[in-house]
Amino acid sequence: MYPTRRLIFLVLLGLPLSLLGAMLWPALWLAGVVWILFSGGLFLLDALAAAGTARLSCTLAAPNAIGVARPEPAHLTFTFDGAAPRAIEWAIETGPRLSIIPERATSPMVSDTVDADIRITGLRRGSETISHVWIRWHGPLGLGWRQRTVAVNHAMAILPDIATVKETATRLFAAGMGMTGERIQRRPGDGAEFNALREFQSGMDRRSIDWKQSARHGKLLIRDYEAEENLHIIFAVDTGRLMCEPLAGLPRIDRAIHAMLLLAFLSLRLGDRVGLFAFDETPVLFSGTVGGVKAFSSLQYLAARLDYSARETNFTLGFTRLAVELQRRSIVVVFTDFFDTTSAELMIESIGRLLQRHRVLFVTFRDDELETLARGAPLSPADISRAVLADAMLRERSIVTARLKRMGVDVIDVPLDSIGLKLMDSYLAMKTRRTRRASVERA
Repeated sequence: MYPTRRLIFLVLLGLPLSLLGAMLWPALWLAGVVWILFSGGLFLLDALAAAGTARLSCTLAAPNAIGVARPEPAHLTFTFDGAAPRAIEWAIETGPRLSIIPERATSPMVSDTVDADIRITGLRRGSETISHVWIRWHGPLGLGWRQRTVAVNHAMAILPDIATVKETATRLFAAGMGMTGERIQRRPGDGAEFNALREFQSGMDRRSIDWKQSARHGKLLIRDYEAEENLHIIFAVDTGRLMCEPLAGLPRIDRAIHAMLLLAFLSLRLGDRVGLFAFDETPVLFSGTVGGVKAFSSLQYLAARLDYSARETNFTLGFTRLAVELQRRSIVVVFTDFFDTTSAELMIESIGRLLQRHRVLFVTFRDDELETLARGAPLSPADISRAVLADAMLRERSIVTARLKRMGVDVIDVPLDSIGLKLMDSYLAMKTRRTRRASVERA
């Protein structure tokens, strides 16, 4: 037991009254001592009337695994064996990787049992434990708290958010996006896989005309292509220091993993093979390529193993190792970030070597906070300094992305909530593009 604010206020209220009485009538100087003893007696009576701590039991119903940045419901149940207080206050103790809303609250006891609903959100991948629940209640007079600490020790694994990935992919499949079942619909004239010859009609792409066959048959014929399958999609994920810094409340690497899994889910369903390559100061992981929808779970497990790093990224070593590992022409999807042209120079040079054999899709993360600072109204000299610095950083980023585009890299630089959809659009555009390059190289 320990005193409440009401008891402290009651004791302090008696002291000035006792002092005033002693100044007017010196014989009343003992009134202050009597008041304190009286308050202590009320405190003891309230403590005896309050429900005992041994009567309380607390249980937590929460999932064992949650997706990062995806709130999951959980329930606390408080039960008193016998007389229960009118209300209880509770607080949850956990580690920095979890966010619990509400973290502390007051629950009225309408019966001997009360349930409290909470929402648990994983802030970073890894494992975390909800260790203790602190509960306290006071007696009928509200003068003393009784407190109990219940050790729940509920361990939770924080994994990449697979539920949101599957929900988004399923919604896109249901909306069409040119797909039926697990195979892409054949579109005349699209793709890289030769299918048949068709007679030329007005509005068709003249670059698809097969002049030799047209001369042989005496009429214009075009090559009919369909979407190529069995493409190799390699996700190159930078796990260095910059990628582990938060952006809009979530580390960049977690946003990259979410977009990667979304595209991997789509690619596997469309018959392609995917692989994961991670690097920071040194190469961290290379999985090789896997195919089939069932391979998605193994890719999820590998993505969950990518840890946060404080080391600088070595683009030269990372991309050189990746180029050695890749034995077939692939689509390399690069997830990374940079701040200025100087730090990005080695990255651009390394990507240029990858372009000699592979197709590169470069995904960077637009910083909305930086753009807000650059466009903000200058209300003070500090605002002007921040706006100038933010504008310079944005200008250097645009220079780097422009150089990558001139080299032939497909760059995705969109708001955070649009990265997954834009990445899927770019992939489908590559898959169904009117080009015969892949077929020629295989021949």
